Amino acid sequence: MKTVIAIHGGAGTITRRALSKEKEQQYRQALEDIISAGQQILLAGGSALDAVTETVRLLEECPLFNAGKGSVFTHQATHELDACVMDGRTRQAGAVACVSRVRNPVLAARAVLENTPHVLLAGAGADVFAAEQGLETVSPDFFSTPERYAQLQQALQQDDILLDHQEDTPAPEGDPIDPRNKFGTVGAVALDSAGQLAAATSTGGMTNKRPGRVGDTPLPGAGCYADRRVAVSCTGTGEVFILTQAGYDISARMNYADSSLEQACDHLMQTLGEMQGEGGLIAIDADGNLALPFNSEGMYRASASGNEPPQVAIYRHPPA
Repeated sequence: MKTVIAIHGGAGTITRRALSKEKEQQYRQALEDIISAGQQILLAGGSALDAVTETVRLLEECPLFNAGKGSVFTHQATHELDACVMDGRTRQAGAVACVSRVRNPVLAARAVLENTPHVLLAGAGADVFAAEQGLETVSPDFFSTPERYAQLQQALQQDDILLDHQEDTPAPEGDPIDPRNKFGTVGAVALDSAGQLAAATSTGGMTNKRPGRVGDTPLPGAGCYADRRVAVSCTGTGEVFILTQAGYDISARMNYADSSLEQACDHLMQTLGEMQGEGGLIAIDADGNLALPFNSEGMYRASASGNEPPQVAIYRHPPA
């Protein structure tokens, strides 16, 4: 079985003019380094679950993305992080929501999957569990960056809730996605050499969100899903992904209506648009087919098949 892996790091409206070549290269290099790490795990015979867990952990460690270090702030200038992992072989999942002290929420989600009879732990209880599991804990200000704090201040002035670091002016340091239409979350899907699938998703939430708000990311079947047929990770308007049960909807169409991966993803994106939702997803089926659809102008994304060179992209269209 040929291995396949894909990652995403957010979707939105592209503004090339706001991005220097140097900054764009930083994003592209980060995506390439992280997808390459996941690819090497699969080529060495590692499991899809290990590959998606590690690639999402690396995305959490990169402050360019809204997960882990570099997560956005709530209305109360705090951080609440969510993550989920799902093993397609068993259809078992683990997730955490509204954590603020575990350095890598995806590792806490993996521990919920493997070491508890539960699916989702939230808040302080999830942080305590992570510490009991020996996972690294940090002070909540570990996740902060000056850019994210500046975005909160602007959101407070506008009395608005913003997706990822959405704002009316270009993000500090420049950003390839128009900050007025950017959707945070990182994720990974993989198919390993044994033909098993897995998915993982992680996010820092929405700037200026109401404390306690939980989006689609930690909900199996919504922003993260995997079974024996397909693995899916979503990024975008979380509430709409919840209402459509986006990940499971793709699986159901493939399992019950015998839709192809492309057909199932196209239908989901159509439904997303009808509900005024925006964003995208990455998905791999058991045959190694890959889909990376989005209805915004761009999405951070990368993929690798077998030992072929990784493919990295940000924009919908190549430069003119």
